[in-house]
Amino acid sequence: MSLAGEHNALNATAAAALASGRGVSKEAICEALATFKSVKRRLEVRAEIGGVTIIEDFAHHPTAIRETLRALRSVYPKSRLWAVLEPRSNTLRRKVLQNDLVASLRLADRVVLTGVYQQLRIPEDERLNPQDVVNALNKEGSKAGTKAELCPDVEAIVDGIAPQLKSGDVVAILSNGGFDGIYEKLPQRLKEIAEKHA
Repeated sequence: MSLAGEHNALNATAAAALASGRGVSKEAICEALATFKSVKRRLEVRAEIGGVTIIEDFAHHPTAIRETLRALRSVYPKSRLWAVLEPRSNTLRRKVLQNDLVASLRLADRVVLTGVYQQLRIPEDERLNPQDVVNALNKEGSKAGTKAELCPDVEAIVDGIAPQLKSGDVVAILSNGGFDGIYEKLPQRLKEIAEKHA
């Protein structure tokens, strides 16, 4: 199977067991798993430029973020892993899972957050505070310290991280929305940087 991550292996095992129980042949199950290409926006490689791999994932919950980053660590064990997160889903926009989010993001080497999407729709006392997430990740003395920063918008993210990216880096862009075109803007900036140095 070409899909990474323990969660995908568990899902495939369950699907294989169900198919076998319904009389599908072992050969057909193996063929189906070997050719399954996954779905869009789940660990989807969007670009590879200058040795930098940009991946999109429909991250909508701290558990999904954790499993995505674990899967990427298994596929790219020697790479510097970036997590670029837009807190956009109803779950991520609320602070109730803020500590879980911090724990999940610690699996990355570098983290970049934007503000909460449509934050005024969430009562202030229930709203995720991205700066608190960044502060927790950067906390001095943390055994698993992860360098993190908060950026106001996609342009600031692209301007800030594109010059820092180097061959071998993996950038996981985590959002359940369009994220203001970052999936196109970051690769374009990397191409411009590569052309300047060519």
